[in-house]
Amino acid sequence: MNKVVKNATAAIKGIRNNMTLMVGGFGLCGIPENCISALVKKGTTGLTCISNNAGVDDFGLGLLLQKKQIKKMMSSYVGENAEFERQMLSGELEVDLIPQGSLAARCQAGGAGVPAFFTPAGYGTEVAEGKEVRYFNGKPHLLEHALTADFALVKAWKGDRFGNLIFKGTARNFNPLMAMAGKITIAEVEELVEPGELDPNFIHTPGIFVQRIFQGKDYEKRIEQRTVRENVDLLNR
Repeated sequence: MNKVVKNATAAIKGIRNNMTLMVGGFGLCGIPENCISALVKKGTTGLTCISNNAGVDDFGLGLLLQKKQIKKMMSSYVGENAEFERQMLSGELEVDLIPQGSLAARCQAGGAGVPAFFTPAGYGTEVAEGKEVRYFNGKPHLLEHALTADFALVKAWKGDRFGNLIFKGTARNFNPLMAMAGKITIAEVEELVEPGELDPNFIHTPGIFVQRIFQGKDYEKRIEQRTVRENVDLLNR
């Protein structure tokens, strides 16, 4: 089945106000940049976004936050977005902070059809508030529920017309898990090829999980760099 759509605008057709989206990526790697830009342009509001991070102020989900199109964020790492911080502290944005491993496992469970599981992560912290606790081998575990979404937006390195995907490097972290857990999964790829061109042994997400695919363009491919303070003592010598 040919699942190719023309562009990001066509791909996000059907995403409406107040829907839940899973958005792939790890840090700034593997971000579905084209789909996010199309959502900004479309002006869809009231979104609940499930993503490892919340982007930065002028990139990734940060673009949707700037326009106040996101109602709720379910994330793990949110430390680089000043607008996110402002909206959270002012009460404009509902936030559910989830340990990174638990977030990955909850997405994986959603894709596998597992409704819930127990994990020790988060016990004894604010993460545990209101959650069932059971003891296994004398150790407390929290009950965590699986995550699914109306749409999953993922970005892959290569894909074919049938929706088979190969991710590259760190982009393989959350994208494959979320691709399985969306009711409708949209994949944007750097390179779109014909069926048979991808080695089956290296496909990370089979096409059965993908409903729409298109070749993206103009990727910024931002990377995060560690910045350290100059040694003042050495400079003054």
